[in-house]
Amino acid sequence: MNFAINKAAEVVEGVSKKRKPRYDGTFALVLANLVVFAVGRLGYNIQPLLLSHLRPQWYQFLTCIFSHMTWQHLSSNLFFLYIFGKLVEEEEGGLGVVMTYVVCGVGGAAASLLLGPKHALSLGASGAVFGLFVVSVLVKLSLNPRKLIESAILGQFVYQQVANEVRMQAGRHGAKQVMAGGSQISHVAHLAGALAGVLLILVISRLPAAQGK
Repeated sequence: MNFAINKAAEVVEGVSKKRKPRYDGTFALVLANLVVFAVGRLGYNIQPLLLSHLRPQWYQFLTCIFSHMTWQHLSSNLFFLYIFGKLVEEEEGGLGVVMTYVVCGVGGAAASLLLGPKHALSLGASGAVFGLFVVSVLVKLSLNPRKLIESAILGQFVYQQVANEVRMQAGRHGAKQVMAGGSQISHVAHLAGALAGVLLILVISRLPAAQGK
């Protein structure tokens, strides 16, 4: 009887000690976006953080992916960042989700600069978010039945999002879809962010794995 009680106590203690995922990387990205937006709302000029197509500065490729002009734009990106960032972080860790966000965001910003209007300003986390869409599917691909189901569910959503971006970019009004406040949506940045996610996974998959991982 005492043996059974002791074993039950060990199990309970083991469960209580098991730490739940903290998602520090995802929350750090969310917080960074909120801080930059709050700074702008407080009256500070954040325009130097935006990517100027006419006179781009090297740091703007990074700062622009944390910058938003309207709450509507920020809130939609934060929703997807929160959901898909956590999915990526579950598989790749905090550093992995931050690296994915930065690489895909910078890739989307670069595409917007190269293919967008010359007198425009690029900003927003949309390219990074589309990268997270793709990476969240690719990192869960395995022979595990549960992960296969997760990949199928996520993959259907991601496919619809990417296909819609392709249609909008290829369509007659693809470059003219206007958001609240008069700003235009850069569909090419979304597609470039998704492509950067694919390339990132391909590069990582070719790196030598550490022993035991």
